[in-house]
Amino acid sequence: MYREHTKVVKIGDRVIGGGNPILIQSMTNTRTEDVAATAAQIARLEAAGCDIIRCAVPTMEAAQALGEIKKRIHIPLVADIHFDYRLAIAAIEAGADKIRINPGNIGSTDRVRAVVDAARERDIPIRVGVNSGSLEKEIVERDHGVTAEGIVESALRQTAVIEDMGYDKLVISIKSSDVLMCAKAHELLAKKTVHPLHVGITEAGTLLSGNIKSAIGLGLILSQGIGDTIRVSLTGDPREEVKSAKLILRTLGLRKGGIEVVSCPTCGRTRIDLIGLANQVEEMVEDIPLDLKVAVMGCVVNGPGEAKEADIGIAGGIGEGLLIKKGEVVRKAPESELLSTLREELLHWDAKEN
Repeated sequence: MYREHTKVVKIGDRVIGGGNPILIQSMTNTRTEDVAATAAQIARLEAAGCDIIRCAVPTMEAAQALGEIKKRIHIPLVADIHFDYRLAIAAIEAGADKIRINPGNIGSTDRVRAVVDAARERDIPIRVGVNSGSLEKEIVERDHGVTAEGIVESALRQTAVIEDMGYDKLVISIKSSDVLMCAKAHELLAKKTVHPLHVGITEAGTLLSGNIKSAIGLGLILSQGIGDTIRVSLTGDPREEVKSAKLILRTLGLRKGGIEVVSCPTCGRTRIDLIGLANQVEEMVEDIPLDLKVAVMGCVVNGPGEAKEADIGIAGGIGEGLLIKKGEVVRKAPESELLSTLREELLHWDAKEN
C-alpha cells in the first residue's frame, strides 16, 4: 500500500507516514486570538479523539497567541497560514508544531525561503496545501477548468519549490469539493510522491451532506492504501468532524478501539422510541474505552437474532426490553432502565469478560 512507503514525518510528539496509524485532525473555529476559548475547544476535541489540531492564523496577534495555547493543550498544533509569510515565521517562533502554507500565495521566492529557513531552524514540517480553488491561472486556462491532473501538477510544483531549497519535511494536501475528482487526484498523486498525504474533502457541507461526501471520498481514497492523516470538513461543531473521522477509519478497518453502535432501521413492530434510544446510546458510549460492537434493536422478536454479531445489545418491547450478549438473552429490564442497564454492563465489562 502507498501509505507504507511514504516518509515518516514527526509532528510534535506524533508521527505520520511510513505505515504508522492514520491520525485524525480537526480545526478550531474560535478566534485564535482568544486563547481561553481556543484552548477550551481544543480540550473538547482532545476528549473526542482528535490527534492533531489546526488553528487559523490571520493576524500577528493570533500567531503570538499560539505559544500560550500550546501550554494548555496536549496534542500537536498546526498553524494555518495564507498570504503573509511574516505570520508563518511568527507562528513558528511561537512554537507551532507544523505550518500549513501554499507557497504560491506566500509571495516571492525570498519570502518562501524565509519561511522554509525558519521551519528548518525549528525542525518542524510544512504542509503544502493546494485546493481546486487555488490552482495557477495558467493551469486552469490550459485545461479549460479544474481537473484532477491540474491539481496534482500544482501540488507537485509547489512542493518542488520547497524541495529545491533543500527541505523535505513535507506533507502534501490536495483538496476539492468534487468527490470523484478529489479521489482521482489522490490516486495520481500517490504514484508520484513519497511525502505523506493529508486527505480530506474540502467544503463538504453540513452534517448530512458533509458526512456523506466525506465518507464516500475518504472511503475511496483510504481503501486504496492512500492517506496518512485525515480531516473530515463539516459546517458544524468540530467535534462532529472527529467523531465522523473515527467512524470512517473503524468502518474501513484502519483503526480499532471505541464502541461501534449498530441499530435497526425501525419498522411497524417497533414499540419503543428506538431513534431516541439509539442516539442516547451513541452519546453514552463516547467516554467508554472499549473495543466492542453494541446493538440497539427495536423488536424483542427479531432483536436477539439480529444482534448476535454484536458483543452486547438491547432490544425493546412494550414497557420492557432485553439485555443480549452474543445473541443470547441475559435478562429483562423495564424500558426506563434499558439505557442504565446497558451502561452498567459496559462499565464492568473488563472485569467480567476478560
